[in-house]
Amino acid sequence: MDFEKLKIKDYKKWSVYLHQNQYYLGRAYIWAKREDDIDFMQISFQESEELFDIGRAVNKALSDLFQPDLMNYAILGNVTNRLHVHVIPRYKSPRIFSGIKFVDERWGKNYAPYNYDFKIPEPILLEIRDAVKEKL
Repeated sequence: MDFEKLKIKDYKKWSVYLHQNQYYLGRAYIWAKREDDIDFMQISFQESEELFDIGRAVNKALSDLFQPDLMNYAILGNVTNRLHVHVIPRYKSPRIFSGIKFVDERWGKNYAPYNYDFKIPEPILLEIRDAVKEKL
């Protein structure tokens, strides 16, 4: 999939994307625009200030749309050598969006491992993207 299709919003130092695997409804990530691979603790004050503003806005948008019971955040860098922050909504009970039932079977546990093969039709993926985009 062309990841640019999943872009929700651009900011000065970061971009927000919908994660292509929506096992956790509304899962997104905040992607650093700088190209060098930097440790999270080495980001500049300006980057951190913007990141936290974006994070709060994404949190509010997802909360308004899907009412998650908890938000998880992950900054790993094990697979993708580019600074990014995962925003992972967690749910005690199922959510339904556009006729699809989303069930967080790992509620109360670490978000991973999860069903890495979970797929929804692209039009619904883009519908989730657009719903979040509208809230931001």
